[in-house]
Amino acid sequence: MTALVRLRLAGFLRTGRALAPVLAGLLALGVLYGGGRAQPAEAYGVSAVVLFPVLAWQTKILLDVEPDTQRRLARVLAGPAREWVAGLLAAVLAGLGTVAVALALPWLLGGVTGPVAPGDRTVAAGVALGLWAHLLALPAAVALGALASRAVTRSAGYGVAVLTLGGVGALVLGLSGSVAPWAAPPVMATARALTGPLAASTALLLSGWAAAWAGAALTGYLWWRLRRA
Repeated sequence: MTALVRLRLAGFLRTGRALAPVLAGLLALGVLYGGGRAQPAEAYGVSAVVLFPVLAWQTKILLDVEPDTQRRLARVLAGPAREWVAGLLAAVLAGLGTVAVALALPWLLGGVTGPVAPGDRTVAAGVALGLWAHLLALPAAVALGALASRAVTRSAGYGVAVLTLGGVGALVLGLSGSVAPWAAPPVMATARALTGPLAASTALLLSGWAAAWAGAALTGYLWWRLRRA
């Protein structure tokens, strides 16, 4: 399992294909933080929304780097379950690296500020909530990217369509609020929640929502992989 994960990550990094999503994310966040300073929790909530499609795209690229023949050989040698899980774990590790960069970037660009009024969250609390927001978005993004991967869609066009519809759908449904909000991961809902006081019940609801959405999407991915085997 560990060897397969390292193989996926090595192929992703050494071919230079990791640069495109990382640069896209840095550019988007640079524009975001260049617009003014905000409290850490609020800034990171919006950052998680911006990074959601980037992380999904990154996952698709990582899973598509491996040639189809090599992926089939890995499935035969290690077993289907290990091959599938190794790809997902590699995507999660790559995503965590991108999240770490996203958490550090606003401080380098001067895009965040400390408490300015009584009752404002401390910097530590804001960073912790920002990390939570990104960790809610990451599994859903990995699941969407996996559904868009070549192993499932068998076509570059279909893969791009799944990625685009999923990313845009998450934003549109999140903005609409009342139109089937549960059909999308709670990236927009989380960003809204971080603009004010966050109740424990709201945090638990958002966490459960994110876990359920990612679980459903990953179940669909594994079902399609089994069908394609």
